[in-house]
Amino acid sequence: MADLAEPEFQVVSDSPPRGGKFPLRLEQMARPPKKLVSSPGEPLALAAATASQPRSAATLRSGANAASVARPTGLGLDSEGVRRNMVERLRAAGPHDARVLDAMAAVPRHLFVDAALVTQAYEDTSLPIGHGQTISKPSVVTRMIGVLMDGATARAGGHLGRVLEVGTGCGYQAAVLCRLSRHVVSVERIRGLHDKARDLVAPLRMNHLRLVYGDGMLGHPPNAPYDSIIAAACGADVPEAWLAQLAVGGRLISPVLDTASKQKLVVIDRLDDGGFQRTEYEAVQFVPLKSGSI
Repeated sequence: MADLAEPEFQVVSDSPPRGGKFPLRLEQMARPPKKLVSSPGEPLALAAATASQPRSAATLRSGANAASVARPTGLGLDSEGVRRNMVERLRAAGPHDARVLDAMAAVPRHLFVDAALVTQAYEDTSLPIGHGQTISKPSVVTRMIGVLMDGATARAGGHLGRVLEVGTGCGYQAAVLCRLSRHVVSVERIRGLHDKARDLVAPLRMNHLRLVYGDGMLGHPPNAPYDSIIAAACGADVPEAWLAQLAVGGRLISPVLDTASKQKLVVIDRLDDGGFQRTEYEAVQFVPLKSGSI
């Protein structure tokens, strides 16, 4: 895979922060966001805090380490071998892009599930993450990202380029995407999940991930166009905003309802002449795609 650049980590929100949360930079989604830049070796929490009110060193350390302190340990789940076992099961179940499997092996899924469910972290099952949402099955994540990797731009460059993810959830899929992309913008409409994902990804120091709180159906125009777009929620059709933000040579994958109200994966490629080619894939099951932010 080609060497990937690493722009700065950023968190953007269009509503006020809640007390006691990880430092947050406020921006209106209608205008281009200002950047929070972390210098080499600087903790993410410290870089983000410069945009907020001053905090003590102890508070900054506490915010940066909160997610890692809260996550369960001692169950052998932090072993690379455990993740490799999951990947080998995925490999045996069907052909998958080797680069995607390597990314799946590198991201500790157990850090993104609730403590009560941590022993199921590496099973091929979706798990609840709160707010009526779920973390997708590893096989579904592998499948969808693998299909993206077969888009024209991704094939030419060996990576997903600039990515838009609609539906951050707990941040797991965004973490996998970061292993295969130059820059990932992930939009979440549920404030509680946006906050949760922000806390969970911060210790992983993903310097080319940008989390946005807002309406995913609008995409995120300030960083468009995108070489790859992936959605983790199912709507009646692909929103026009996503198509408008898809670069020429780019590929979009999303669950969509068919004429029988069944969910299917739909892939849309933007052709050299600016037109679109649509392909339908297998049946899936995702949460509904909704507008607005809550």
